[in-house]
Amino acid sequence: MSQLDLRGLTKRFGAVTALAGADLTVPAGTLTAVLGPSGCGKTTLLRCLAGFERLDDGEILVDGRVVAGPGKHTRPERRHVVTVPQEGALFPHLSVRDNVAFGLTRDERRSGRAEEVLELVGLAGYGDRMPHHLSGGQQQRVAVARALAPRPSVILLDEPFSALDAGLRADLRRDVRAALRADKATGILVTHDQNEALSVADQVAVMRDGRVLQSGPAVEVYRRPVDPWVAAFVGEAVFLPATGPDLRTPLGPVTADEVPDGSRDLTVMVRPEQIVLAPGPGVEATVTGHDFHGHDATVALLLADGTRVTARVPGHAVPVSAGEVVGVRVEGPCRVWRAQLDR
Repeated sequence: MSQLDLRGLTKRFGAVTALAGADLTVPAGTLTAVLGPSGCGKTTLLRCLAGFERLDDGEILVDGRVVAGPGKHTRPERRHVVTVPQEGALFPHLSVRDNVAFGLTRDERRSGRAEEVLELVGLAGYGDRMPHHLSGGQQQRVAVARALAPRPSVILLDEPFSALDAGLRADLRRDVRAALRADKATGILVTHDQNEALSVADQVAVMRDGRVLQSGPAVEVYRRPVDPWVAAFVGEAVFLPATGPDLRTPLGPVTADEVPDGSRDLTVMVRPEQIVLAPGPGVEATVTGHDFHGHDATVALLLADGTRVTARVPGHAVPVSAGEVVGVRVEGPCRVWRAQLDR
């Protein structure tokens, strides 16, 4: 296991600054998902970590060892960092076992390491098969096994599930996460899929304009985003104006873990699942429509003051119809900032 430290990473391509002082720590034996919109610097970050690009400034340390920094650029093959690309890029003329064992020494091959990692990724007994006999998901499992085989210091996963259908993608990412944990590997997963990042990673790092805006456990980033932009990027969010120490909003008074001092004009973030449709005390709202997603549904609501909000309810609890008047209230603590809705 190796800890990865990124300190002030800067990378420019002509007039374009792809990384603008990115900082991130990945604890040993954990998986960090790097999340951000297209052009935020995710891929450049990965390429700098792998050694495919030279930094203009900053340092990369693997277990305390500087592999990139001022006057220092360790070649990719000497970093003990491996990359799993979007497409598995298996050698078509080699068997599954030989693909996995490609980077191993003779002694490591004799030790049964290839079979060990194939079992970790759920492909025990597949060693004699050829890549073209495997499904897309199985090929990606082989690619992960090949990356794990030499016990690298860090594994970089570049959107490895993006080409797969939704059901297969969910199963594969869960099994890959289990394999990384079983092998005590340190990993970085680059993705644009918020659900993937939140569900699979020990830590989520949100990037924008070449910087890491926030990193931490998924639940912390989701519930306590540093600003409205991060809040809206990692999940659906309802933003409401609030006043006073009692946090009065169009949805009624809400609670918060922390309220900024010395400000009466505030912005409150409410997640749609916190908006409960229920009889009894609450604010009246008119249903303007709903979208059914199977496991849950989103309900569009119009409040009396003209504010529009969206609630998320369980899929089995959608008895409402357009035009119906319902009571709504907010449950659980909300995130609060001084008034700022420029996202």
